[in-house]
Amino acid sequence: MLTRLYRQHHPHATFGAANYVTLVRALLTLALLWIATQQPGSRLAWTAGWIAGAVAALDGVDGWLARRSGTVSVFGARFDMETDAAFLLILSALAFRYGKAGGWVLLIGLMRYLFVAAGWLFPWLTGPLSPTLRARTVAVVQMVTLAVILVLPPLLASIAAGVALVLLVWSFAIDVGRLWRQRSSPA
Repeated sequence: MLTRLYRQHHPHATFGAANYVTLVRALLTLALLWIATQQPGSRLAWTAGWIAGAVAALDGVDGWLARRSGTVSVFGARFDMETDAAFLLILSALAFRYGKAGGWVLLIGLMRYLFVAAGWLFPWLTGPLSPTLRARTVAVVQMVTLAVILVLPPLLASIAAGVALVLLVWSFAIDVGRLWRQRSSPA
């Protein structure tokens, strides 16, 4: 079943370099999850910050590789998106655990999952959304901000996370508006 699903959404003969880069990002994200289970300390915060920086930097590499090699696929795009979502959730949990921001910082990591859950209640939210520069930029800002705040003093970290959350809510609101208009327009 899984093989059939993979083949259906990944029409290429091999897994591809881009997907391997995403897999490395996913494994590094698991390392961050392990760090989140450890007793907070400045050395682990710096380690998490460096790992998070590497994951964020590699986020631009996988898509570039897929486009350059002609191996873009629905599977690869989804693998990348879900890896990004898990990464942001773990980073926001680390920011909270390390006292860099209040519990509200978890909203940054939960936003994608709340959006998916809202789609169960409002099916029009599951409509197709074409990628935009705005959405990609906001995603990068979330990643970099959450990585950097791990090593910032709490007040500065909290302000940066607050700005990042406002930016994320704004971006999601635009996408919800786009989906609402698609729903309302005649097909």
